[in-house]
Amino acid sequence: MSRFLSAAFCALFVFSMSSTDAQAAYNAAAGKTVYDANCSTCHKTGIMGAPKTGDKAVWAPRLSLGEAVLVSKSIKGFTGKKGMMPAKGGNPKLTDAQVGNAVAFMIQQSK
Repeated sequence: MSRFLSAAFCALFVFSMSSTDAQAAYNAAAGKTVYDANCSTCHKTGIMGAPKTGDKAVWAPRLSLGEAVLVSKSIKGFTGKKGMMPAKGGNPKLTDAQVGNAVAFMIQQSK
């Protein structure tokens, strides 16, 4: 019984550490630079149906999906009812982490 409990506590610890790391994985401050250079072209004005950064009403339903979903759609690309998001904002040179940072910045500005 004690081995079972030890294994369960170890698994719980590992799971809790990985979920904490996932939440802290993106840096909104670093994302501002990526946003300014790559994302602002569409997200400042709403080109191609892009949700305008800072528009809380437009972002609310997106924020409810969670950061991981928004980052995934931004990396892979997404076509929705109102527009489309090209993979990595159309810049294939961006790393997944850079895209995640930019998404974190937009989320921070749009809450």
